[in-house]
Amino acid sequence: MNNTRFASALHILTLLADSPGEWLNSEWIAGSLNVNPVVVRKELIVLHEAGLVQSRKGKNGGSTLAKDPQKISLAEIYLAVKNSEVLGKRHAQPSPECPIGKQINQKLTVLYQDIDQVLLKELEAHSVASFRAEFH
Repeated sequence: MNNTRFASALHILTLLADSPGEWLNSEWIAGSLNVNPVVVRKELIVLHEAGLVQSRKGKNGGSTLAKDPQKISLAEIYLAVKNSEVLGKRHAQPSPECPIGKQINQKLTVLYQDIDQVLLKELEAHSVASFRAEFH
């Protein structure tokens, strides 16, 4: 995952965990991330679909955590926003004539799955609450 989606999602969820019972709007969250509120709203949709946040529209709208921050593992966040492999993309069209090229993507798939499992195991050991505690 060569982007900032995990970092942004964790930042958003940490802000929400730091404001229990409050409905934070996307403009306020965007100010903390120093990004456009549209970026925050897009991430909030993904986090809502993953069951991590609740959102409401309107004048008093905003977002809040959908569950206890101690029960939200960093692995859940990673899986919610993951859109590429940690180590990057596979080769689009390696040569089928090459003994390495014709098997490289199969071998990379296995390697990437193994790495994902190690990463998920480590992320599972941490929660939004434990991450939030690092700031206080």
